[in-house]
Amino acid sequence: MKAKFIAFEGGDASGKSTQARRVSETLNAVFTREPGGTTVGESLRTILLDPNETVAVRAEALLMAASRAQLVADVIRPALLKGQHVVTDRFLASSLAYQGYASGLPIDEVLSLSLFATESLTPDLTILIDISIEESFNRRGQNPDRFEQEDRSFHEKVRNGYLELAEARKEKWVVIDGTGTLEEVAFLVDQAIKERLGLP
Repeated sequence: MKAKFIAFEGGDASGKSTQARRVSETLNAVFTREPGGTTVGESLRTILLDPNETVAVRAEALLMAASRAQLVADVIRPALLKGQHVVTDRFLASSLAYQGYASGLPIDEVLSLSLFATESLTPDLTILIDISIEESFNRRGQNPDRFEQEDRSFHEKVRNGYLELAEARKEKWVVIDGTGTLEEVAFLVDQAIKERLGLP
């Protein structure tokens, strides 16, 4: 079977990181995250998430794309070529949701930039863990990062952007209700992966 590439997406505190790590262990897949996953990417992550840093939105999009390009070159594509499944906590859709829908950059330009960065590599399946904005705010920790500090309107736009992306590409996306228990969400995620990709 050809190696599969699965991306987990969602707003802040949706539980996507927990599910992404769990699935990567279940599938014995390579796990990575965005921004980050490489030495270059982790350096960029520090800048991008620093709540004391002011980053222009176009610079933000470029830094995200740079991190993504390094991640694909160093981690994702080599693993897939070796026949290893890859699971990532965020990928291309995060840029569309955050820098596009929420921050106002043209969606087509953000998409073009991201596809340039990945050499047109996209996930076989994107799993959106969806929760309400109220739930997201309730789950947050005491030290929000730069994106978590954004106002309610911003996070509403992120969520709506994700749902619009999922609706437009139903063959490659699945939306999971993230409000259940860890076990309930895990069951729905595993069921989707089995149905869509034929993986155990």
